[in-house]
Amino acid sequence: MDRQITQWFSPALQQEMPIATYGHYGFALLMLPTAAADFLEYERFGLMDAIAPFIDGGKVKVFSINSINNQSWMNQNMAGNDKAIRHQQFNQYVYEEVIPFVRHHTSQDTPIITCGASFGALHSMNLFLKRPDLLQGTLAMSGVYDLTEYTRGHFDMDVYFNSPQHYLPNLHDHHVLEQIRHSGHIHIFSGSGAYEAPDAARSFAQVLYDKGINYELDIWGSEWPHEWHTWRTVLPHYLATRWQQTFRNMWQIQESAIGTK
Repeated sequence: MDRQITQWFSPALQQEMPIATYGHYGFALLMLPTAAADFLEYERFGLMDAIAPFIDGGKVKVFSINSINNQSWMNQNMAGNDKAIRHQQFNQYVYEEVIPFVRHHTSQDTPIITCGASFGALHSMNLFLKRPDLLQGTLAMSGVYDLTEYTRGHFDMDVYFNSPQHYLPNLHDHHVLEQIRHSGHIHIFSGSGAYEAPDAARSFAQVLYDKGINYELDIWGSEWPHEWHTWRTVLPHYLATRWQQTFRNMWQIQESAIGTK
């Protein structure tokens, strides 16, 4: 498996931010870590090995970025408003730095799908919903979509506008809603085992339904807890069963590019 690590000083975050890239071709899967973890978390816990056939087969190219949750919502020594500001800076980093990096290493036509487990699921969903002009969908695994689950009672407008459960019901911009509806790839997964939150997934799915947004809600049984074995099973399963048309489109783009050379 081709693996590259790139790092640059982020203007948005004012610190060095690494990114791991796996593969050489395919649609772009932008991975957001769980909790306070780092850009190599998914590799350490076997997810890259689990989806290696899709990476090596040129069906998906993975970009895994660092979390700064330990500089915001996971840092209990920070004031709530400072945590919220840091969260906004992280969003800026993704939109203004990571996505151009992904485009540079794929193409302007390559779909970018966000993906994450646990807290990474909230980030994945939030990033997509806020900028469906830049991102084409999301696979959110074992998440909750109410940011106040992590804010320890703090609530301000920055929290509101990064909590999909709060802001999406009040989103009325027709253009943005149509971009979200056009995605076709809003996948919400939850197990029903230990520490999973299937009711949170159902609650957010109802918000999407009420806004006329197509989605997939996939609730597995009690044998699927909030842990790595579950996500090592879910991610390759979804790549094998949900993205066939995307795979075909990507090969057509590649063949067209070769034909113009």
